[in-house]
Amino acid sequence: MSTPAGPDDGPRPVDVLTVVSTTQVTPAVRRVTLTGSPEAVAAAGPTLALLVPRVDDPAPRWPEVARDGRIVWPQGSHGVSLRSYTARRQDPATGEVDVDFVLHGDGPAATWAAAAVPGAVLAVASAAPLGDAPAGWLLLAGDETALPAISRVLAAAAPDARGIALLEVAGAAEEQHLAHPPGVELRWLHRGDAAPGEAPLLADAIAALDRPEGEDLFAWVAAESATVRAARADLRRRWGLGRGQHHAIGYWRRGRAMSPAG
Repeated sequence: MSTPAGPDDGPRPVDVLTVVSTTQVTPAVRRVTLTGSPEAVAAAGPTLALLVPRVDDPAPRWPEVARDGRIVWPQGSHGVSLRSYTARRQDPATGEVDVDFVLHGDGPAATWAAAAVPGAVLAVASAAPLGDAPAGWLLLAGDETALPAISRVLAAAAPDARGIALLEVAGAAEEQHLAHPPGVELRWLHRGDAAPGEAPLLADAIAALDRPEGEDLFAWVAAESATVRAARADLRRRWGLGRGQHHAIGYWRRGRAMSPAG
């Protein structure tokens, strides 16, 4: 992501970003605004391999990145965790990146985000695309961990795009403003007191939809792994979507600390 390595160069350093502010977007989502060089910010997205240090570590031992993209970890204990997230916003002109963290559980990223203050640091090892594709009709489905990615898919959609976005959150307090084409319906699904990933809201909502006939369509789904497996099977079998017509990925798994790419 930094200056490309020459033919004889070794591993390159990761891009270190510094917290400038935090915002509580909803009770469960905290937005951390980070700053870095224009080159690092331009490369920081949409999907990021974040390197998250321990909260109590003022001088993390960062890994390096080999020319083939492999992360080269330092010898011994380093206290840095690798997690995948989507940048909600990146602005090279201002040198800022926004990353939204869901504060469920006690995983390293949620713990770091809950304690983040101006001056705290994390690093970015690499970036990747979202896996979306342009289409006239969009089916988007995800829980709160996928909202940053869905917000970017909606922002990149054509103004005349049509479709539906199925968005699972705990309740009305967790709904967020998402700019979207007027032809795309936002449908919020509230799971209430059920734990994340416990209620089959997303899979059931997809199962209740009929495939639109004669449409150039693309489906993008991200949520808890079991939910995504059920949705993927339905889209392939009942909707008949081929590999190039859908992207369905498990962002986290029940029983493990949330590690979303969202």
